Amino acid sequence: MAAISDVPEGVLLEILSSVPHRDLILQCRLVCSVWRDVIDSHTLWKMKCQRDGFLPKDWRKNPPDWRMFYVLSYKKRNLLRNPCATDDFNFWHKNEDLGDGWKVETLPGDHGQSFPEESVRKYFVTSYGPCIKSQTIDLTEEGYYGDLMDVMQPAIVIKDWYAARHDCGCRYTLLVQLLSKEHTVIEEFCPEPVVIPQWSDAKWAQVEHTFSSYGPGVRYVHFQHGGQDTQFWAGWFGIRVTNSSVMVDPGNLTA
Repeated sequence: MAAISDVPEGVLLEILSSVPHRDLILQCRLVCSVWRDVIDSHTLWKMKCQRDGFLPKDWRKNPPDWRMFYVLSYKKRNLLRNPCATDDFNFWHKNEDLGDGWKVETLPGDHGQSFPEESVRKYFVTSYGPCIKSQTIDLTEEGYYGDLMDVMQPAIVIKDWYAARHDCGCRYTLLVQLLSKEHTVIEEFCPEPVVIPQWSDAKWAQVEHTFSSYGPGVRYVHFQHGGQDTQFWAGWFGIRVTNSSVMVDPGNLTA
């Protein structure tokens, strides 16, 4: 009777490359030393990346650790919940809710423009008093454990979309912080506020920032944005925001 060790390595690679990554790491790796060596090889994880469409955009570049690159690619998603107001204000904390407070409206809204992506149908809108809302992402709860963040330091990519009404000026602010376990600030992105004058084109604009080489200790991402109108009109004439995102991106791990 043939033993497991008799299976040709090429065949074993093909079989194991089809197994979910968690099963490979937590179960299959414990079967025997042969399986362990195959599962620890760059070849298997490169095959999985190719099979699942996770190869680097520049195919000539290779990550230093194909297994970590695969796991990060598999996990890649928007870590902000309810970014497009489809679930009212669930998952958001209203730090400031002044004037007539925050409100959800449907695109394009009065004196507004259509959003570049048809799938986005709603937005959050501010009032004549300061309106600020936030989410704090627990990276460990999302599966980005300490060793992975400290050693690999994958890029953390922030994106946000904002727009004004055509008939009213407004102000937009954004603050994103990388926090330690004790919630101390390790690094932050805080661009100058954007002031949009009355009678603008009301087009949607995007702000983007990438955190990289931020050092060890990052355990949380705090995302905060908002603003208000600059003419103090009752109602909801202030900045509009939607389609915000925070993603852990393995793209910076290729060399």
